[in-house]
Amino acid sequence: MPKVSEEHLEQRRRQILDAARRCFGRKGFHQTSMQDVFKESGLSAGAVYRYFKSKEEIVRAIGVENQGIIAGLLKEVLSEDALPPLDEVVGRLVQRIETLLADEGALRVAPAAWVEAMHNPAVGVIVRDLFADTRQWWVKLAERMRDAGRLPADADPWVVGATLFCLVPGFVLQRLILEDVDADTLREGIRALTG
Repeated sequence: MPKVSEEHLEQRRRQILDAARRCFGRKGFHQTSMQDVFKESGLSAGAVYRYFKSKEEIVRAIGVENQGIIAGLLKEVLSEDALPPLDEVVGRLVQRIETLLADEGALRVAPAAWVEAMHNPAVGVIVRDLFADTRQWWVKLAERMRDAGRLPADADPWVVGATLFCLVPGFVLQRLILEDVDADTLREGIRALTG
């Protein structure tokens, strides 16, 4: 029997995650069954379970991808020789988030996972871990800002990082529900606050 290529395995995994994301987007996490994911993906139960044993594992995979994008952008900013102004950092991040919130974008299902995390211990662990990791990148940004003299020398990077982290969920909710904020809104707001 021929060996299945890594590329084929990744395509199948992607097919399942995309199908689950569409289902979660339409019905929410709680109302989506694994049967819905099987149907949406066009794959058998066995094929899906080969990759993911539960909805929680699918949520983890989607969350890790989303968190990786956000953390990746913050890592990129932190690796730059000259630290950009905070409004530029937030603007770049939020611009990227805007693409992840479009139509069937990967981040549209995040609020459903956040709500589920409050009631489902398995999802709660996933979301807490992802939030904690993402927040650490904001803390590192705050440390760099302090070291560059953009924050008072006695500023607590954890406190500043935790505060900056609040921008992402707040932006996501406003973008999805109120639909009246964008990257320019946050850039202008940050400039006004820090100017």
